[in-house]
Amino acid sequence: MQADRFIPFRKQDIIEMCSSELANKFDLESFHQFSELLSSYIHFNYHGILESLKNDYAPFDPNADTRLLNALSDAQKRQCQQSFASNFANVLNAANYEKITEQDLQDALTEESLFKVRLEVEFEDFEQVVFYRRGESQKSETLRSFFGLRKQVIEFTNYDRVAVFITLKSAAHFSKKNKAPIGFEPGSTIIKLFQNVPKADLEMLFPNSEVKMRRIDKILIGASAAVGGSVVLATKLGPSIILLAALFGFWLGLKDNPVEITKQHLFTLGMGFGVLGGFVFKEWSKFKNRKIKFMKALSDSLYFKNLDNNAGVFHTLIDSAEEEDVKEALLAYTFLLKNPDGMNATELDTTIETWFEQTHKCKLDFEVEDALDKLDRMDLVNKKVDVDSNEVYVAKPLKEAKQQLDEKWDNIFNYNING
Repeated sequence: MQADRFIPFRKQDIIEMCSSELANKFDLESFHQFSELLSSYIHFNYHGILESLKNDYAPFDPNADTRLLNALSDAQKRQCQQSFASNFANVLNAANYEKITEQDLQDALTEESLFKVRLEVEFEDFEQVVFYRRGESQKSETLRSFFGLRKQVIEFTNYDRVAVFITLKSAAHFSKKNKAPIGFEPGSTIIKLFQNVPKADLEMLFPNSEVKMRRIDKILIGASAAVGGSVVLATKLGPSIILLAALFGFWLGLKDNPVEITKQHLFTLGMGFGVLGGFVFKEWSKFKNRKIKFMKALSDSLYFKNLDNNAGVFHTLIDSAEEEDVKEALLAYTFLLKNPDGMNATELDTTIETWFEQTHKCKLDFEVEDALDKLDRMDLVNKKVDVDSNEVYVAKPLKEAKQQLDEKWDNIFNYNING
């Protein structure tokens, strides 16, 4: 399985891990000051992204409790939607989420669910559907059947985090279908964040998924109905069927003797139809109860898997993306600082990935290009070219790096006070 870009340690833990690497050669208090400056500067940059996301999402937020000052035209709404989708995708990428492919979604619809539930999704209701995931692992689970007598261990692919971005079609689409989406406004954009989702159960995350009976469930209910119906037919409906056969035979001219219907006959017919109606209602109730059982299993699962919804999702993802950026920059700067001669991108990437695997028993795919790009933009490294024409990065000393960040922080707002 391909290594994940996500760094599965908290920012504070990474600071302590990097401090341990620098303990014998550098002033740790100075390094902690550098870490604080770096975190604050990146945090402010993400604040602007968060405000942009909030403004672009406001016209489509199904949970909004505020009013729009001015109604937006269709062109303005499309512009907001495009801007939001672009920024949201960038945030997910910064948080080291991977886009789930169309093939993965199709596989989820065809593979058997771990919850033994078949779901159907009407994809034509959606204007846009994008799924992202972070953290992929192989897990196993024991499924029990036949009252616990049979046990089956199955292995499946599990996603630690799944972000869902869905835009519903306009009201005109649902008006043509004569069916409105339950719990959602047409044209709204739905964003959800889940945890521990099996790949085979991705379809349960769609807002319009409907529980359907599997073939085996239909066979079981059908077999039960057939057996029960035979018993009812033989024991309860026999006299009624004989009487009806005699009546139809006389009416069709198959019998010459008229059938005399007495009160006893009418009572027998009434009892027969009553038993038949009761049997049909009983089997229909079985079907509905089994479907309700499946829906409860689905809702229980989603209750514990759901982490956040709509505007709350990008608040959570902004925080995650910010932490990933800080962790990547800190790791790259730390290992460049340890090597005063500098390293090229490949050397730095290998060094950090090996360090994680050997020291912390963690295999990951470090985003070295992204980390170096951040250090370069913040002017925390110098660059030179080695004999093989590779670009080599050299970390600026801690004191100079702190001064550089402090200067950037001081000049975030550079207003003319006298103006």
